[in-house]
Amino acid sequence: MSKIMSFDEMYTKVVDGKYSFGTGSWAVASPHITMKLNEYGEYQPELKESANLPSEKELKAMQDSCLSLSEKNESDVAEKAFSNIPDIKFDNRIGFYSGLYIGHVTEGKFRENGSSGGFGTWIFKELLERGKIDGVIQVKESTENSKLFEYGISNSLEQICTSAKTRYYPVELSEVINKIKNTDGNYAIIGLPSYIMETRLLSDVFPQLKKRIKFMIGLICGHQKSTKFAEFLAWQCGINPGNLQRINFRKKMKDGNASDYAIEVTGLVNGKSQTIVRRMRDLIGSDWGQGIFKISASDFTDDVMNETADVTLGDAWLPEYVKDSKGNNVIIVRNPVIKEIIEDGIKNSKISVTRVNVEKVFSSQAAHFRHTQRELAYRLYKKEKAKMWVPQKRVVASNDFPWIRKRIQDKREEICKKVPLIYAKAVNKNDIMYFETRMAKLSKSYKNLYTIKGIQDKIKKELKLK
Repeated sequence: MSKIMSFDEMYTKVVDGKYSFGTGSWAVASPHITMKLNEYGEYQPELKESANLPSEKELKAMQDSCLSLSEKNESDVAEKAFSNIPDIKFDNRIGFYSGLYIGHVTEGKFRENGSSGGFGTWIFKELLERGKIDGVIQVKESTENSKLFEYGISNSLEQICTSAKTRYYPVELSEVINKIKNTDGNYAIIGLPSYIMETRLLSDVFPQLKKRIKFMIGLICGHQKSTKFAEFLAWQCGINPGNLQRINFRKKMKDGNASDYAIEVTGLVNGKSQTIVRRMRDLIGSDWGQGIFKISASDFTDDVMNETADVTLGDAWLPEYVKDSKGNNVIIVRNPVIKEIIEDGIKNSKISVTRVNVEKVFSSQAAHFRHTQRELAYRLYKKEKAKMWVPQKRVVASNDFPWIRKRIQDKREEICKKVPLIYAKAVNKNDIMYFETRMAKLSKSYKNLYTIKGIQDKIKKELKLK
């Protein structure tokens, strides 16, 4: 067992080192910690005013429940949760699985109202109707003016359906998890890999959480965003920073591919509330690979497929599915109760899915795997070469990558570091063009690297043909 770190040591490594995912786990582990949005729109833990330092017991809980500090990795947690399930299978890319599917919900308006195939909300509905849960811990629109979204508890199907959209926006779990610690009932939770993993770790620290959180629904997502991503999208639509009231990040468009969605923003324009719809492809920020307003910690996870979740849901980014503007889900099932729900849904024609193999699931997220898992080795190498502390990951540091792939990683890191600083100056100047001009230079140099890569790939192909 590793020694218990001091609060200052823990904070320096995780928060100052930018390895904090902002989940709120520390504020669950210690009542002396609170979660606040910093000047760049990222959640970070802070010591409450006039609060004592966390006790040794609390420090241990903070360390044990933190993804960047815990002695347990995703493989350890998944092994404990799923390895004893009958007929469970394992693949080192996607983790444990008992069923792999691609498709959508045909029952009701779950697909129409969801971001892709509608499975998240539909699974919650089935769990609720079968008496498996009393409520769902999910991201909802916030009632506070200082933020757009927050985690809350939904106790009815109507409440669950109201919050059935993808949110590219930071949220934290401490407030709602602290309620669950003191509230009887059975719950399901939905979240990104870091949130599900740290909820698992918290459940090992606090037995009441393990008892009450019965199901964990995982989402696939390339990286986490700061609040400034939503703010900047709205600014491009004519809604100045501070005036955004609502945003739908994934408004489906009937005349395009599943990837050709729009954003819908509502906010004050010249003192009057207006709703504006713009296609995402027409806005700066649509290139997910560039990662503008990305939380830095996102580049130091190796969990693509949310391996500790009972079921993982993602977009089916495959040629045969992306043409369907209504959207389809990739589904990785691990929990036998959810497997039964899926199979019953097939029998009762509530869902339309195809059973697929691991390769098909992998292909749906191939670019995500390359950046998150494979090329993490290079990012770790850079940190270690600079003699900087890095969290222990399942990927081994390496410099053994083609020159062009390393330069792409370097440019993504540069964009991640520079964008928040440039944007802060643009807001201070009240000048969106200040940001757009400087972002255009970063974007051009990024795209130039892909042009070089394309030429290299073409030459390699031609040489092979000879």
